[in-house]
Amino acid sequence: MEENCRSRPSVTDYLTGRELRDCGEEMVRQAIERLLVEEKGFRPEEIEADRAFTFRIGTERHPGLAGLAVSVDGRPLMTLKCAPGSLVSREREALAVSRLAFDPPPPLTVVTNGQDAELMETASGRILDQGLAAIPSRAEIQAQAAASAAPEPLTDRRREREGRIYLAYGDIQCPLECR
Repeated sequence: MEENCRSRPSVTDYLTGRELRDCGEEMVRQAIERLLVEEKGFRPEEIEADRAFTFRIGTERHPGLAGLAVSVDGRPLMTLKCAPGSLVSREREALAVSRLAFDPPPPLTVVTNGQDAELMETASGRILDQGLAAIPSRAEIQAQAAASAAPEPLTDRRREREGRIYLAYGDIQCPLECR
């Protein structure tokens, strides 16, 4: 797998300036990073790419990555799954990532292919809106966060179920060694 990754073209990360391998998802993520900063008003330091997290299934610990995580004033408010192709095929994975990457989870989850997006409520998985315009601006997300109660932490049993869902998507994720 590493040989495949090394032969892929590299792209410059919009947020950090680092050279990254394009695993198919990277060009989508770069477009969304630019959208979040230039059109939605987020500060680059409020956007974390490849947020590492770990979760437990039984006694085994597993690593995971959240493609993009947005925090304002230190509060995680949204994660974004950026990948080419169908949005519906990535919804469940995106929700699992949001629920595992933070405790308690951020209120919003976005899945996007760079041309379209779905904004979901993390707790319920309900689709709130669609289209790139549905991705909230910094001002919109701050207002929403101020008006809403803090999300509830997940139970250990629920975290384990979300971990199993996340692992089920492992074959279609960008391999960790490509990062």
